[in-house]
Amino acid sequence: MALTGRTALLAALGSLPVGVLAPSWTGMLAVNAPLSLAILCDYALAAPVRTLRFTRSGDTSVRLGDSAEVQLTVTNTSNRRLRAHLRDAWPPSSWLTGTEQTASRHKLTVPSGERRRLTTVLRPTRRGDRQAERITVRSYGPLGLAARQGSHKVPWTVRVLPPFTSRKHLPSRLARLRELDGRTSVLIRGQGTEFDSLRDYVPGDDTRSIDWRATARQTTVAVRTWRPERDRHILVVLDTGRTSAGRVGDVPRLDAAMDAALLLTALASRAGDRVDLLAYDRRIRAQVQGRSAGDLLPAVVNALAPLEPELVETDARGLSATALHSAPRRSLIVLLTSLDAAPVEEGLLPVLPQLTKRHTVLVASVADPHIEQMSKTRGTVDAVYEAAAGTQAQTQRRRTAEQLQRHGVTVVDATPDNLAPALADAYLALKAAGRL
Repeated sequence: MALTGRTALLAALGSLPVGVLAPSWTGMLAVNAPLSLAILCDYALAAPVRTLRFTRSGDTSVRLGDSAEVQLTVTNTSNRRLRAHLRDAWPPSSWLTGTEQTASRHKLTVPSGERRRLTTVLRPTRRGDRQAERITVRSYGPLGLAARQGSHKVPWTVRVLPPFTSRKHLPSRLARLRELDGRTSVLIRGQGTEFDSLRDYVPGDDTRSIDWRATARQTTVAVRTWRPERDRHILVVLDTGRTSAGRVGDVPRLDAAMDAALLLTALASRAGDRVDLLAYDRRIRAQVQGRSAGDLLPAVVNALAPLEPELVETDARGLSATALHSAPRRSLIVLLTSLDAAPVEEGLLPVLPQLTKRHTVLVASVADPHIEQMSKTRGTVDAVYEAAAGTQAQTQRRRTAEQLQRHGVTVVDATPDNLAPALADAYLALKAAGRL
């Protein structure tokens, strides 16, 4: 504890045996004068805290799970040597549990007129912005008997970005995309295909793909080939309402949906398509529009970083109207939301015709792997009840998915680990079928 003036003297006197203390204040000073004088002199020689100067530098962003380093430069402008313990305080989620004491505390000595640089290593455990709190300095005298203490506010923000764990699936999906672009023909022309080239007819080709004009100009039958059309528009919509706050395993549903959105964004931008992002519950929480391919993924990652679920019911009509406004021409709308029966039947289904009339709609949802485990348990009475509950939940999700499919919606329902690759595969399948 820092000791000042009379407090330091009283503490020194209080530490002596009761029998040594004189009955009057004058007597106390006489008996303990050497110790009291040493404490007061030590306090007087401690470098002042208020005149210290601080500047910060270092990382301003870090992926969740990685470490960030923030440098703090301490300048001693006084004429006394600084001998201090310093605490660089950050929110508790800036460190792994139990490591805050060692990561945030520093011991330093700074001669008069000089400066020293300290490094605080952060390892955040949650997404979002982490802002530096107060710097507390305890400046000791040469003997270490007394100290001055004070605090300074030195702002700094580190943005913790989504981890993008599904990045490992990107190479295999890009290989499938290249295979799709290099196919010799797409036999059925769809709204998402464009003319590629002519080739000779081979048995098995669809006769509707024969180019009769080209055939008339040569001795062999010519067939038109098509390739998936580029520059398609994709709108990724994240439902940030209350259902996205539910935890599946160790992470909220929203985090798993974010990871899937990042993989789809990276894949679609490589395919030459334009991708926009919208996060919505009762109002727009995040939006990315009109970014070039090179700036798209960093912009989406940065927009998703501070996003948190809102404990409100999603306004489906507002979501639909905002999506239609964000996608003025035919697009693929990818809605990452829940397949729970009540929100879908009461919210999404009534507005779905407005979306499917103009756009191709894909709904992706995070499934709980524990439900599947429950449905397979047997052996005890409790296990049988769990199996019945799990089976009922699965049946209800399938029924909800079938309702959406009857409206022409493609549905992806997968566990957190499988959602991102499953969504990427659904995108590639729509592209191969010429529906984009």
